[in-house]
Amino acid sequence: MKDHGVPFGEAMKVWARVAALSFGGPAGQIAVMHRIIVEEKKWIGEQRFLQALNYCTLLPGPEAQQLAIYIGWLMHKTRGGLFAGILFVLPGLLAIMALSWIYVLLGKVTLVQGLFFGLKAAVLVIVIEAVLRVGKRALKNNTMRGLAAAAFIALFFYDVPFPLIILAAGLIGYFGGRAGVPAFLAGGGHGKVGDRQLADADSLLGEETPAHARPNVRWSLSITALFLALWLVPVAALYVVLGGDNVFTKISIFFSQMAVVTFGGAYAVLAYVAQQAVDNYHWVTAGEMLDGLGMAETTPGPLIMVTQFVGFLAAWREPGAMPPLLAATLGGLLTTWVTFVPCFLWIFFGAPFVEALRANKALGAALGAITAAVVGVILNLAVWFALHVLFAKLVPVRWLGAAVDLPVLSSINVPTLVLSIAAAIAIFRFKMGMLPVLLASSVAGIVYSQVLSMS
Repeated sequence: MKDHGVPFGEAMKVWARVAALSFGGPAGQIAVMHRIIVEEKKWIGEQRFLQALNYCTLLPGPEAQQLAIYIGWLMHKTRGGLFAGILFVLPGLLAIMALSWIYVLLGKVTLVQGLFFGLKAAVLVIVIEAVLRVGKRALKNNTMRGLAAAAFIALFFYDVPFPLIILAAGLIGYFGGRAGVPAFLAGGGHGKVGDRQLADADSLLGEETPAHARPNVRWSLSITALFLALWLVPVAALYVVLGGDNVFTKISIFFSQMAVVTFGGAYAVLAYVAQQAVDNYHWVTAGEMLDGLGMAETTPGPLIMVTQFVGFLAAWREPGAMPPLLAATLGGLLTTWVTFVPCFLWIFFGAPFVEALRANKALGAALGAITAAVVGVILNLAVWFALHVLFAKLVPVRWLGAAVDLPVLSSINVPTLVLSIAAAIAIFRFKMGMLPVLLASSVAGIVYSQVLSMS
């Protein structure tokens, strides 16, 4: 195999650049990575990039960050994966932490209220756009549309736990693929990432698998033990020292569970977090969840950095004997730790065996079914957000075993509705980018809040 000849220091500069430009959620981040790593630097070829991406979509958690770990590991072994993954998260961690401080310290200031009022309206439309974008890619036939509809009904009307929906979809797809059912073998996934096709043989890494990337049972077991300890020892220590009812223990356990069950990308994670953090743990309100999503959408890094904001507010509200701001900061950092440490484990343990996974059609069918179900999950998130943001009052209704909150039409928030419609026109009619729409909505919210305060 040829030497790729990329110095480690130079590679870290490239990963820092990728991290700084990683706006726009998973799709935008993967596109940025493809443009820099494949098209510009030619580190790896098109096929190897897509194979790595397909593996990452099989995993729970943020596929864009896991893809960065995977490519960093391919190029520069374990330290390459560590630095690539850490650099990908670091800008978002710092930005969300700063914004969280501003949120709790200055949240009552009219200017800040207006900023987040505008963000809410735009983020609502962005989530709806995500439903359509993922749906167009994933729902290739009536079977997949049926899975999406079933997932939405199960979540929205019957409050079925998100992990059960994903597990059921995966099993249906797996056995459908093994049985050779055409609907499950139609493909899907992320599709073509770029227009240019760089052959693996023409890339710096070449076609062959690097020696360090080949299966090694001893290394896999060692790295697994190390990262399991880094992940779970702090969780166990918090439980033993502080008890199961402490907010830090609850944060560590909940987000550790999230790291295991949240297949389907960032928006699937958000649906699960929103369902539990708002309705079960009462750590944040629906409006605050949207504020956090607005922060994550407008800062670099993985979209699920919004979980840091959730952990921050959870500890802010239950600080115990600590100063609230210190507790909140530690809560946010703890959330980030247990959310992202497992990502390194999945890649370092599983990537050497990715060839077997990639050749298995049944596993590919399971991924397609999970992606279809995730469309229903994101639709549930969009409807849930819309109800809580646009209406001040909801009335619980039960019918045929289903439970749903219906809006009181007279309680509609007209300014939010108008701003959301404007954001929808900008995105769907004029094809404006996400960041310009978020910026314009934020400015509109600030102007509206200033006018309201002077009247």
